[in-house]
Amino acid sequence: MRLAIVGQQDFGKAVLEAFLARGDQVAGVFCAPEKPGARADALNTAAQEKGVKLFQFSSLKGEEARAAMKGLNADLGIMAFVLQFAPQDFVNIPKRGTIQYHPSLLPKYRGPSSINWPIIRGDAKTGLTIFRPTDGLDEGPVILQKETEIGPDDTLASIYFDRLFPMGVQALLEAADLVIAGKHRETAQDGSQATYEGWCRKAEARINWASHVDFIYDLIRGCNPAPGAWTTLEGRELHLFDARKHPVRTFAAVKGKIGEIVEVSDKSFQVSSQGGRIEVLRAKLGDGKKLAAAELVASGAIKAGMLLGA
Repeated sequence: MRLAIVGQQDFGKAVLEAFLARGDQVAGVFCAPEKPGARADALNTAAQEKGVKLFQFSSLKGEEARAAMKGLNADLGIMAFVLQFAPQDFVNIPKRGTIQYHPSLLPKYRGPSSINWPIIRGDAKTGLTIFRPTDGLDEGPVILQKETEIGPDDTLASIYFDRLFPMGVQALLEAADLVIAGKHRETAQDGSQATYEGWCRKAEARINWASHVDFIYDLIRGCNPAPGAWTTLEGRELHLFDARKHPVRTFAAVKGKIGEIVEVSDKSFQVSSQGGRIEVLRAKLGDGKKLAAAELVASGAIKAGMLLGA
């Protein structure tokens, strides 16, 4: 098949390489221009290395982008990790239209940060969807979906890199084959079941130590490695990454004040919260680097009795 790929970064690169590896022809690649000073886009670099025609438009809504897509004479468009808005008069140009990857089980978690939020909300499963893009946000008909469990200690990193990334590449290959063969089905999303969560950014990642230990732990997992759940320590930001949860059965078993560092060891430090403790194994204090909690304890930056979030 003859393809046009729209995407960016490592996922877009992996999708490009997967189609090329099995002998498909990629007529062209569209990726957003890099911001000044930003590292080179992995998809951009891969396209140039493989001699694939590359387009970088600040917007896909203009005539220039439409003309470029028309000139490719593609059988199918593939949208792989796309943050730019792609209008219908662009995505409908390929002969069989365009398919898009989204890392959630649509119609749940439409919008950005769709991998973070199921973990933060304590969901037991998530997945991916290949669908037809429309002008609505992640609202198009579904072609196929794949599920994966969210384990009690999974993080954003483990869910994405270990599962949704490789599963997504394979799902795009599978869906492309179905569409080209005319064997696919398109199922309208049930709007009554739709949810939308915006970006998971710094404001959303702040820890409220008065919350239950389960909520705090899910927030830390869902923000690891980015944007990083955070609190404050003596006026400095403290980002928490690798952690463990230690629930207690009774209120009387909770020691110390809420948000207090109640125990330090040569491997970690523990913070009191409603219903238990959070044991921190890796963190970043202020403008420093991510460090093993043991290093922060050894440096004297973390001591028992300190209060977080005060």
